[in-house]
Amino acid sequence: MSSNTDTLVSNSAAPASAGAAPSRPRFLSGVRWGDYLGVAPFLIFAALFLIVPTLYLVVGAFVAKDGSFTLQNIVDLGTPQIVSSFWISIRISAASAVLGSVFGLLIALAIIRGKLPPAIRSTVMTFSGVASNFAGIPLAFAFLSTLGRLGLVTVILKTVFGFDMYRAGFNILSFWGLTVTYCYFQIPLMILIIAPAIDGLKKEWNEAAATLGASPWQFWRYIGMPILWPNLLGTISLLFANAFGAIATAYALTGSSLNIVPIVLYAQIRGDVLNNPGLGAALALGMIVISAVTNVIYLVIRTRAERWLK
Repeated sequence: MSSNTDTLVSNSAAPASAGAAPSRPRFLSGVRWGDYLGVAPFLIFAALFLIVPTLYLVVGAFVAKDGSFTLQNIVDLGTPQIVSSFWISIRISAASAVLGSVFGLLIALAIIRGKLPPAIRSTVMTFSGVASNFAGIPLAFAFLSTLGRLGLVTVILKTVFGFDMYRAGFNILSFWGLTVTYCYFQIPLMILIIAPAIDGLKKEWNEAAATLGASPWQFWRYIGMPILWPNLLGTISLLFANAFGAIATAYALTGSSLNIVPIVLYAQIRGDVLNNPGLGAALALGMIVISAVTNVIYLVIRTRAERWLK
């Protein structure tokens, strides 16, 4: 009797199971498509203005003027003019990244670990958030008004102290002039990025070092700086990428007198040089590769450094 009952139950359950909807794939389980509506504008914006243009440049770097496939555009990146522009851009980016990281670290340590009033920290952090995005024509005009041949600082140093910066070799339109200008937004960016890492230094480490007789210098040499070092390396790589792709400030400040890669690329796109769109795409591809490498270095080092700060 029980076996007949089990047979009837299984037979009655079979049609129901056969008509049931198929189960969702495991990778889609728990996914609510409504949650993606909030990030849909960002995804669409990234696709239209970042991913699609990047793919267009990558493909265009291997297309000749007649539309055929070619490697000549990549080969032309080895010409002396283009190599020189890449070298100048790398030097300016590296110099501004190192100077920005050094001064930014010192300022961040002063406002976070120093005995300054809390209001100073909030003021500096707020200013850093604004100054890190201040670039382009306004920044170039500000530095020309400050450090140009008739700038405020130049005139004060010459009339009051008898020191002529331009006779001493400084020029706002030169390598060091552009580097100093870049430091205006590199230093605040360094402060914003390194501040969480400095906050992650536990007070217990300082107290334990002091208990064992370590001086403040020994604490920073053997404990503080080794922990911050990965963050510093990652931040320097990020500052390098930030300066390497900047064009508005450099073009407004120096025009074509300093042939960094973004200015050469801009001239190539306008047709001022060889009027070869493929070469312009190859230049952009070279910039993308260098910027991507530096950003990957930053992400890898930052991920490893976060283990120490948990």
